[in-house]
Amino acid sequence: MSDKPIMTWPDLLTRAKPVADATLSYGKDALQVVDVWVPKGTGPHPAVIMIHGGCWQTAIAERDIMNWIADDLRSHGVGVWNIEYRGVDRGGGMPGTYEDVGRAADLFAAEGATYGLKTDGVRIAIGHSAGGHLALWLARRPGLAADDALRGPSPIRIDVAISQGGLPDLRAGAASTDHACGAEAPAAMAKGDYARTSPPEMPLGAAREMQFNNDRDRITPPATGAAYITAMAKRGRAVTMDVTPGEGHVELIAPDSASWGKQRTAILTALGLSAAAPTPR
Repeated sequence: MSDKPIMTWPDLLTRAKPVADATLSYGKDALQVVDVWVPKGTGPHPAVIMIHGGCWQTAIAERDIMNWIADDLRSHGVGVWNIEYRGVDRGGGMPGTYEDVGRAADLFAAEGATYGLKTDGVRIAIGHSAGGHLALWLARRPGLAADDALRGPSPIRIDVAISQGGLPDLRAGAASTDHACGAEAPAAMAKGDYARTSPPEMPLGAAREMQFNNDRDRITPPATGAAYITAMAKRGRAVTMDVTPGEGHVELIAPDSASWGKQRTAILTALGLSAAAPTPR
């Protein structure tokens, strides 16, 4: 194991913060917004839907913790649709958080082209920590019953779902006794309805699911991802996991980390782009 200290939140959050190109609302609440990151040059640009973590709690984190990797993707020719949502402490949980994420993602399909983003190609959802759960949930959402309010009438199709140290299993989270996020938040995200909210128990989707984990992550160690792989294998679905040594939870969304470099390459590959040098802003 590396002797190099893993990153802490101030190591990332005290850096100069990149700024999005636009912000739009999808509801009346101040948290029902999306930041749009648009690459330079003539579009339409391929893009990803991005979802932040923070134990599903607004007081812990909001969308701006993703700004650095959003900017990195923008510099590599990839637009970003960075979703904000109501956490369990701000009127979210079940069903509010899901309604927000679904509505904001569907808006990408409807309005992304207005901002020069390509909305009809490969659609990627990527989320960190609790946002990893939501990215996987978003990919499974079309499999919910046609009359399910969480599904909506025309849910966006996700082709690739990327979990960055995600927490996919709400049932396990609600039963935990020593997890950093506690048991109350995942319980509030499910309210016992795991078949509609927890990816291990939701209908199988068509999206390719990828996990990126770090071996020194104290929030979501690789064992969390391995448990999801096992659960899905029992249902006949293969899920991948790439583990980076010597890095922790913060490095998953730090633009200069080894783990993010792997994620960026996976995104560019899925979109059919080369891993060329970034374009200066």
